[in-house]
This record gives sequence, structure tokens and C-alpha cells, in this order.
Amino acid sequence: MAVVATEVDGPKTGRAAPPLGRRGDDGASSVDPDITTLCSDFYLNQKIALTMDVPTGRESVLDLFGRIQREFPRMERLKRYDGECALESEDTDGTYSWVALRQTTLRSGSVNPTSLEEAYKLHRKILEISPYFLSISPLDLDHLELVFGFDFEADRDRDEIVFEALLANSPLAELVDRDRERLVEAQPFIGISLEDDPTMQAFFEVKSRPARGLGIPGLEGHEPISVYLTVRSSGPIRRLEDLPAMFARLAGHGERLVEERLIPSVLVPIRRAILSRPC
Repeated sequence: MAVVATEVDGPKTGRAAPPLGRRGDDGASSVDPDITTLCSDFYLNQKIALTMDVPTGRESVLDLFGRIQREFPRMERLKRYDGECALESEDTDGTYSWVALRQTTLRSGSVNPTSLEEAYKLHRKILEISPYFLSISPLDLDHLELVFGFDFEADRDRDEIVFEALLANSPLAELVDRDRERLVEAQPFIGISLEDDPTMQAFFEVKSRPARGLGIPGLEGHEPISVYLTVRSSGPIRRLEDLPAMFARLAGHGERLVEERLIPSVLVPIRRAILSRPC
């Protein structure tokens, strides 16, 4: 999907960043159109990470995926990847959903959802049914995380774009002599704790996917610039019934951090840098 070639102004004095979601007259949330013009693709993923291996026998996997398909009929494609079984929906104009089971993880994702609730509905259902199909106990939970992901397609050096957008006016820029040296990697990563709780954390990450040794760094290949906000709560938990509340906390923190920090401080600057010098 191509980046929409429309300038999106960043927040000015007295103006807040666009919200991640808006509610219509029927109360349903939709992904704010300003967000969809900022990036090429938006996705919302969940990961349930476990300490012990999950059952990977044919019956357990098919029973779980069959139950998911009854709730989400469009998810009808069963795939087998290296070390992973997946249930996917058809890709319709860049919009699709998926669930993937590995040895110690159960992941789910919604790509370009029409609403946050559409993505949340899938993730909540996975939390509800997976413990019974995979024999997950409260003690087994290593962590639960949500990832808010944003992809940017770019036709010039991706590391240069990230550097210009996020680092050029900071003291870190002095580490690079732009006249004599070529930038080969610029991938900021910052982690914070939330609510003064060491088990509740958030991570901001920018991936430029440098192609070392394959030609011009940051330009080889067709991978996008990806921006991730990961909100994570570490286990174990006392009761499986606590999972919905844990999910709600993660979703609330994620939406707030995207609106208040990620959009004005990361997404808008990257978008501006891409548009400032198009190829």
C-alpha cells in the first residue's frame, strides 16, 4: 500500500494530536482518518507468552482454530510456517486478521482494521478461549502484550529518514560526521515503566531494517520503516479471570501513549521527513 501523498500537519501550540480512534453516533470506535494518512499500514497485535510449551497436537490446534473461525467466519485459511501454525483471513484491500500458534506463544493481529473495537474483539476472544483449549494456567503466563504498529513506505534511505526525523537536532547527531561518513543504522529504542509498576512497561521502537552488506544501507529491499509501541504486563497472574482487566489496562495505556507521544513525537516527524525530499 502506498503512502498517501498528503501533508499532515503536526500538533501546534494549543492543538492536540489526532486521537487514535473516534466514536460514531452508534458508539462504535473507528480508526481516525488522520492516522491512516500518516502511515501506509496500521496494525494492532497481541501476544500471549507462556513459560511452558503449549499443546501442538493436531486435535488441540484444530479445535482452537475451529472455535475461532466460528466467531470470525472470514478466518478460514489454515497455514503452516516454520515452527508455527496460523489461521488467517483473506487479504481484502490490505485488511486482514490472523492468529498464530508457536511453541510458547499465541499471537493474533488485525491489519488496517476499520475500528479499534474490531481488533480488540479478536484479541479479547483469544484471551477468553485459549486457556481452555491450550490448558493455560495463571502460573504459566510469562507476559501479555499489545503492539500498536505503523509502517511507512519510503523510496530513499530509510536510516537517513529516521535520523533526520528523530535525531538530527539532538546531541546524538554529533556522533555522525555527515560530510565524511555514511549512516548505516538508526533504530531508536526506548522503554519505560508504567504506573510505578515494574511489571507494566511500554517500549517505543523504530525499525529501519538496514540491509548490511547488500549494497546501500537503508535503501536495499522494499521493507518499510516500522514504528512500534509495545505495552506489556508481566505475569504470573492469580486468576484467568484477571486477563480481561489486564488487557483493558494495556489497551488504555497504548491508546494514550499513541495519541499523546507517538503521533506528535515520532509518526508526524517521520512523515514530514519522507515528504520533504521525495525521490
